[in-house]
Amino acid sequence: LVLTENAQALPFGSGLLVAFTVPAQLGADPSMGIWIAAAYPLTQATFVLMGGRVGAVHGHKKVLVIGSIIYILFNLICGFMRTVETIIVMRALSGVGAGIIVPNAIALLTTSYPPGLGRLIWVGLFGAMAPVGAGGGSVFPGFFGQLLPWWWLFFFFAIAGAVIFGAAAIIVPSEEVTMDPNGKVDYLGSYLGVGGLILFNYSWTEASVKGWNVSYVYVLLILSVLHMALFLIWEAKFAKEPILPFSVWSAPSFKPMLLSAFFTFMSTGILLYYITRWQIEIRHFSNFLNAAGFVTFTLMATLACGLSAFCIRYLPAQFVMAIGTVSALVSGILLATMPVHQTYWPQEFPALFILAFSPDFIFTAAQIITSNSVKRKLQGVAGSLVGTVQLYGLSTGLGFAGTIERYTNKNGADPIGGIRHALWFSVALAGVATLVCVVIRIPKDQREGWDEDESEEQPCE
Repeated sequence: LVLTENAQALPFGSGLLVAFTVPAQLGADPSMGIWIAAAYPLTQATFVLMGGRVGAVHGHKKVLVIGSIIYILFNLICGFMRTVETIIVMRALSGVGAGIIVPNAIALLTTSYPPGLGRLIWVGLFGAMAPVGAGGGSVFPGFFGQLLPWWWLFFFFAIAGAVIFGAAAIIVPSEEVTMDPNGKVDYLGSYLGVGGLILFNYSWTEASVKGWNVSYVYVLLILSVLHMALFLIWEAKFAKEPILPFSVWSAPSFKPMLLSAFFTFMSTGILLYYITRWQIEIRHFSNFLNAAGFVTFTLMATLACGLSAFCIRYLPAQFVMAIGTVSALVSGILLATMPVHQTYWPQEFPALFILAFSPDFIFTAAQIITSNSVKRKLQGVAGSLVGTVQLYGLSTGLGFAGTIERYTNKNGADPIGGIRHALWFSVALAGVATLVCVVIRIPKDQREGWDEDESEEQPCE
């Protein structure tokens, strides 16, 4: 289960480099590259929202297997595509599978381990696999791009997915009884929520490519707001079994915690994208050099894995989150102030070194706080919510930053200035997230085992 998080994070990291190399090799508009990077986390984030509820009704393992098949199939098909548009579509469809995988994997993990040390360790390891996978995904394209044709990268993802998800399907035990066997999936709520999130992200990402003077961009933004407003009304007033029960929001400081996590993931996604862009376009790094630069991030993310699981046990949750937000803040300042002609070591190396601690600490703290705040049968929903915040932040940040870059680069005459403005935007996001952490007061969870009424529920066998 822990390795499934690693496998589904690989395509996100790879998209950061593929976004620049593939359009150039196919003779396509370079501005379309941002869609190669954003398509996968966009659909992944939005389908995470409903994936947990579907798993609670139909069985988390069964739905996990379905998501795995979708992920493997469309990564395989993506390897045969030879236009930027079809690559974007296939990456988006593979993201649907990944979005279904994430909440069901975390639900199987958190329902197998009651609140206590065991859960802290395994959830910490699970959360660590996302940045480790993303970092590894940033390294692999450098080797595939120079040693093999670029499409072998997608074949590699399909093969790795088949091995890891196949092993999970064989080894992980199924539930004897699903978490909510008599429940139903709120498909209307799912459509409104997923549709609203996709349209909102699409409008901002497309604005970074076409600009806001194109009418369909702001029409889609208006439609996204309408979808999300109807989603909230439907879930609060009419849905008999809402896809996102409002009881999930009742925990102390839960909403500001999610806001802080969302802003930090937005900041992290922007920094990772523009580090790659700076290396490829400004400093003219080869694929190999770019891959080597991200080794620092991957190694430190692996170290942060153990540290985050340790710290969440002994430090208040807001302190653990603050480590993550401050890491993104410091990294952003280092990158935004880099001279154009500078070696990798003075600022870029420490920025990647520090940034590696951000996603691990934020995800681990958010997941632990959330899973400890809800009952056992809502673990899948809780996993969906945190997964949505994480992945949607990584994707949506690119659209906002790209729009800022487009309107501040003097119509392309000052590309470095546009990139710096995008980086300073990421600094602002991390700064706000840090301020939110300062005012959060979440008591450290001391439970060992489920509460008495929850322990009577059917365990995962």
